[in-house]
Amino acid sequence: MPTISVIGLGAIGAAYAARIADSGAPVELRVVAEGDRAERLRTHGVRVNGRTYRLPVVDPADDRTPADLVVVAVKCHHLPEAIAALRHEVGPDTVILSLLNGITSEQALSEAYPEAYVPLAVAVGIDAVRDGAGVRYSTLGWVDAGDPIPGGRSPGSVRLERLLTETGVPHHINDDMRHVLWWKFLVNVGVNQVSALLEAPYALFQAAGPARELMIAAQREVVAVAQASGVDLTEADIEKFLGVLATLGPDNYTSMAQDALARRRTEVDQFAGVVVQLGERLGVPTPVNTVLLQAFQAKHQQWGVD
Repeated sequence: MPTISVIGLGAIGAAYAARIADSGAPVELRVVAEGDRAERLRTHGVRVNGRTYRLPVVDPADDRTPADLVVVAVKCHHLPEAIAALRHEVGPDTVILSLLNGITSEQALSEAYPEAYVPLAVAVGIDAVRDGAGVRYSTLGWVDAGDPIPGGRSPGSVRLERLLTETGVPHHINDDMRHVLWWKFLVNVGVNQVSALLEAPYALFQAAGPARELMIAAQREVVAVAQASGVDLTEADIEKFLGVLATLGPDNYTSMAQDALARRRTEVDQFAGVVVQLGERLGVPTPVNTVLLQAFQAKHQQWGVD
């Protein structure tokens, strides 16, 4: 019986953990957590779309057989803690599936656990949000994943595809994941940041207007930086996103907007911060993302979060 471990039961992690639990697949599903978070999960479980799931919780310090698949769904600024917490979850046959935003988590995980297979991966089209003590979503979307280096399917990608198929997780195994990873980065730099700035749901961006135009302006800077980095993003990739955007629940919020509404630290460093850094290195102007970075640094200061 394969083992699947999940670390990070926020909106994304909880939604996919619930899907795996609902699949009825013969897998051992467990959650990696410690301290107060572990106690809350053991006592109350996690609530997704009105249903409470009570999943086994394992402590990072305890020895155990490594998992076949580890799903990492923490916030970017919690990745170093998650990497340390996975030391007993990873072996030479483990697949580590990172569903973090941004374009840097896979490299960090690969460097920490070179014995594991770490595909490039993104969650696309999911509109999961925290709802009080639980999580709700209307669209689960899908996981795009594939080998970091294009070519024939690696044994790791074959194992990943089998596990996702068996557990009913919608997915595509993609042969050009570098492009897809940057496309999701373009999505997040645009809609996540501007929706968080305005504390607005998807509806504001599904209609023409200044909010949508600001979003697209931020995304165009990603296109420019990507092209300077040798990644073939174009205006067509923005149009592709607008098609996905139209399918999302209009009253739902991006994860970054949820953080802004709750006055939590946002992932701006992984979005505008990376765009600005790459722009400076490559000689590409990034004025929109420079202002977004400064705006959220000011918000963090105002909220008193690091």
